[in-house]
Amino acid sequence: MLSFSTCWNNARHNCGEQVIDEIVDLGFSNIELSHGMMITKLPGIMEAFKKGKFNCCGVHNYFPSPVEVMIDAPDAYEYTSHRTYDRKRALELTLKTLDMASRFEADYMVLHMGSAPMNPKRWTNKLTALVKEEKDDTKKYQRIKEKFIKKRAKIGQIYYSRAIEALEEIAGKAAELGIKLAVESRSRYEDMPTETEMLALQEHFKDNPTVGYWHDFGHVQLKHNIHLLDHDEWLQSMAPYIVGCHVHDVYWPERDHRVPLTGEIDFPKLLQHFDPKMPHTWELSPTRDPEQIKQSLELWKEQFPETLV
Repeated sequence: MLSFSTCWNNARHNCGEQVIDEIVDLGFSNIELSHGMMITKLPGIMEAFKKGKFNCCGVHNYFPSPVEVMIDAPDAYEYTSHRTYDRKRALELTLKTLDMASRFEADYMVLHMGSAPMNPKRWTNKLTALVKEEKDDTKKYQRIKEKFIKKRAKIGQIYYSRAIEALEEIAGKAAELGIKLAVESRSRYEDMPTETEMLALQEHFKDNPTVGYWHDFGHVQLKHNIHLLDHDEWLQSMAPYIVGCHVHDVYWPERDHRVPLTGEIDFPKLLQHFDPKMPHTWELSPTRDPEQIKQSLELWKEQFPETLV
């Protein structure tokens, strides 16, 4: 199932119905209501929904945006935070997002699970810089990478435990509402969960049909580009848990949220791991041109017609 995220044009409109209309004009009828949406736009979005202008396939936590947060900040509050207030606020906002998802008859909710307190400037950014300089075969690169992985594994357990504890509670309400929880792959190794943690998380919830894996093509490709994983092999290992994906392309090595089929991602190869009936949600940068999106959509329809169901 092909769908489109409001993250692309949310900031350009004051009226929620205009957000929906612009996406529908691109050629999409399934829409993911994404984070960063001011509560003032909800009436217009609900009006468009009642008129049957779109199908809400899913929402992205937090939706709507917390009233006290004035920018698009899906990680403003984290389940992994050392601040008790932040953890409670994250849980409270997530449960409210589930209620909102139910109002829009959404099938899934995408979640970020938090992070470990490691500064990306010291780790992910350094590895990316070395790759850009074609120095990823040096001892310096290998030394930083090995130290990064060991440090992240050493400090990660407490933050992983907090994420699991929160997800247990969230899953209870999600099951009551019939909404799938889609735990998203992240672009930085500092974030929760790492690939090792994601596998452990999915195994922890393997008997709970409410929890699944949400694959973000761009995020995983960034890790692939700095040699933290192999994109295709990762998808093979996650195949039993996949419930959907965010689709966007990457301009090597770190520019993601580009229009699909304009960058380096090998979609014909990687899409073989997905049931075409799963949501394939285009999640694009606000800077992407509407005409380029329309052109890529036509190419996508030709190459992957099975995803149009």
